[in-house]
Amino acid sequence: MKKNYILWIAAIIITLGSAIYQRSTGPTNPVKGKVQLGDQTIKYKLIRTYGGPDNAEISIDEPSGKIQGTFKYKRFKSFDEWSEVLMVNMGGKLVSYIPHQPPAGKVEYLITLSDGTNQVQLTEEPVVIRFKGHVPAGALIPHIIFMFFAMLFSTRAGIEAIVKGNRTFSLSIYTTILFLLGGLIFGPIVQKYAFGAYWTGWPLGTDLTDNKTIVSFLFWVLAVYMLWKNREKRGWALVAAIVLMLIYFIPHSMMGSEIDHTIQPPANGL
Repeated sequence: MKKNYILWIAAIIITLGSAIYQRSTGPTNPVKGKVQLGDQTIKYKLIRTYGGPDNAEISIDEPSGKIQGTFKYKRFKSFDEWSEVLMVNMGGKLVSYIPHQPPAGKVEYLITLSDGTNQVQLTEEPVVIRFKGHVPAGALIPHIIFMFFAMLFSTRAGIEAIVKGNRTFSLSIYTTILFLLGGLIFGPIVQKYAFGAYWTGWPLGTDLTDNKTIVSFLFWVLAVYMLWKNREKRGWALVAAIVLMLIYFIPHSMMGSEIDHTIQPPANGL
């Protein structure tokens, strides 16, 4: 019994570490940094995803009121000209807004700061923000819960296979069911709300999140089948767990849904 607890604790630690890594990487994670402007150090955190129904607010802390910000933006993958506006100082922040875009619409933006004497651009390359639709909690929360526990049971099944435990088959079944619910039922529902399509992976698109989900699920289906035929073939569960772990290290939302505006006429001011 004590050994079982230890193995579960190990699985929880590994799963939490993987979840934190994925949460902190990928194209939706804010761009953070700092620049030197004269004798002032300006820290910034620039968002790269927005799910509200209104315009996306971009802001930088600037309590002195002595710095002016210039905000340039245009639709990503478009022939649009850059739009340029001055940022407004509101409550100790320099603020500007990106006009609301349809789900999967992207906008790239640049910010330049000036104190009247010195000037600095926050990032060398434009920051790209992707808009998404509102996802109801009734769809998002089950998706997150099922996916977390699928990863947890996958890790635990892999550990069980390593120690040659007799729970490998049952843990593999739980993993597959949880993955089916989280990745292939609630996952597409969340995607439909956020980006208007249930599936954008192969063969319909290149969304790595969708592709890695189906690959992992198929490996677990194969592992369950092989263990059902022979309980001693624990190596299949270990392989499926390793595949899921490696795939988890692919940042979330890579090569995800986006609108290609190059097939449409240019727009002025979005």
